[in-house]
Amino acid sequence: MASSDGKVEVEVEVKSNAEKFWSTLKDCATIFPKAFPYDYKSIEILEGDGKTAGSIRLVTFGEGSPLVKITKEKIDVFDDSKRTLTYSVIDGDLLKYFKKFKGHISVTPKGDGSLVKWSSEFEKGSHEVPESELIKEFAVKTFLKVDDYTLNA
Repeated sequence: MASSDGKVEVEVEVKSNAEKFWSTLKDCATIFPKAFPYDYKSIEILEGDGKTAGSIRLVTFGEGSPLVKITKEKIDVFDDSKRTLTYSVIDGDLLKYFKKFKGHISVTPKGDGSLVKWSSEFEKGSHEVPESELIKEFAVKTFLKVDDYTLNA
């Protein structure tokens, strides 16, 4: 089977200011399963504190995630001052489709709100890989829900 590399990028403008939005993202292990149970059943911190490089978290998705139910992620880079996070998927359902999957999130101020950028770099394991549109849609939906939550928290 041939494999191929790819990249997916999304940019989402949100109404929350960058500090507040980033704060919600940093606390995703606690907030996401409570605020978005349809999409996130649980986020367990297996190693580290979940907010520093080297931390490992186990994400169990809910009904809102049609293809992936469980994934284990390792935080590669966490820069609180720049509001950036890079993680690698090291186990779970995503690796049925991808040999490698790395995600990157950044939150930057834009006017009264923020610009959230998410990108993933991957190496497909087969041609039976979900369309990148599904991944992008889930990312956009999550960021918009985080924005609503942050604005109303």
